[in-house]
Amino acid sequence: MSKTKTLFVCISCEHEQPRWLGRCPSCNQYNTLEEKVIRPQTPKPARMGAVAASDGDIAPVLLRDIPTDVDATGRVLTGIPELDRVLGGGLVGGSLILLGGDPGIGKSTLLLQICRRMASEDFRILYVTGEESTSQIKMRADRLKVDVPGCYLIAETDIHNIQAAVEEVEPSLLLIDSIQTMRLSELSSLPGSVTQVRECTAFFTHLAKQQSTAVLLVGHVTKEGSLAGPRVLEHMVDTVLYFEGEGKDAYRLIRAVKNRFGSTQEIGVFEMGEEGLTAIADPSAYMLAGRPIGVPGSVVTCSLEGTRPLLTEVQALVSYTNFGTPRRTANGMDYNRMVMLLAVLEKRAGYKLQTYDSYVNVAGGLRIDEPAADAGILAALASCYKDKAIDPYTMVIGEIGLAGELRAISQAERRVIEAARQGFKACVLPEANKTKLRAPDGMRVMGAAHIGELLGVLL
Repeated sequence: MSKTKTLFVCISCEHEQPRWLGRCPSCNQYNTLEEKVIRPQTPKPARMGAVAASDGDIAPVLLRDIPTDVDATGRVLTGIPELDRVLGGGLVGGSLILLGGDPGIGKSTLLLQICRRMASEDFRILYVTGEESTSQIKMRADRLKVDVPGCYLIAETDIHNIQAAVEEVEPSLLLIDSIQTMRLSELSSLPGSVTQVRECTAFFTHLAKQQSTAVLLVGHVTKEGSLAGPRVLEHMVDTVLYFEGEGKDAYRLIRAVKNRFGSTQEIGVFEMGEEGLTAIADPSAYMLAGRPIGVPGSVVTCSLEGTRPLLTEVQALVSYTNFGTPRRTANGMDYNRMVMLLAVLEKRAGYKLQTYDSYVNVAGGLRIDEPAADAGILAALASCYKDKAIDPYTMVIGEIGLAGELRAISQAERRVIEAARQGFKACVLPEANKTKLRAPDGMRVMGAAHIGELLGVLL
């Protein structure tokens, strides 16, 4: 049997070298050679969903004739409602999940809380830690009151030793903290390198599909906020989750940016406390808590995060400046979108903003990406410029066009119902949505077709 060989492949031109060089001899690029393991050929196993023909070949099969594997597609609830929402209804057997987040955000705490909710004699969990010792994990587990019979712990980074532990425990869920610390002994590169991360992830992918075991990988993030390692890492896994939040604030957000088993628009909201993460069932009330009442520049709008309407406060500050070029700052929204709304407000409503600095902030740390919040942002800017407060119990929603028109938005009725549930008394929205809207009892709905009408109603 042939032995495993190691080659160095250029990531720019795919030139192969038997040894590492600082510069690729083919494309002359520096530091582009990466280690690649060439394993001996082994008999290929039968492919999933295929039927073996009589001569040993693989014959295609009709899609409608493929039986549904209940064990592989069935979902298991984690016991954490906000996490189950983001995952699309729970963990799927055989799935590979990648969870990324800043240091100290609470990733390891979340893993232990999953163990506390799920681990039992029938549902075994194997927690593999490569960054901490077992005694450190035990100290955190005691603080979080994690004492369950089905939770197994091992401090290991070698893939082969982890495979032996998986075969011994036979877990239903495998937790890896973190993928950047795992290493394959056949590779000479250091843990965390591109080659090590890619090969280790490929191993866990094969393990998850072969044994129908859900695998949750914790990944480091770079200073730009993206997952560390090769981009192919996100393509190899089934679900990519980002754990977000400011270190000084108590709230945490889990956002799905890729999910083969559910929506990528859902978010989970948590609060970090002494006993770990607590799911927030009513994030709208949580985000609006402590907002100023009767202050110019504060407006409440509504954005959709997946299927969930979420009320958020938009704050704006418009201040006179003596400098020739005014400053524009956007926090929690697209900067170019804010500049566009300022231009519309100046051109279509006559607001002279050339000598004013403009700042927009979405309170609570959320990021608004949909255009339905345009009207709320524009109203907040106009309110601060005029130094007139908008009714704190009025919600403003709508998309703003370059001509100053208010365009219809999707699922306006759900947004209005959420506002009524939070105690709001009025809502200003596009005229096109008002004609088709069934307003809840006690909610006054006002329509506007142009920003002139919008600002006239509010101010």
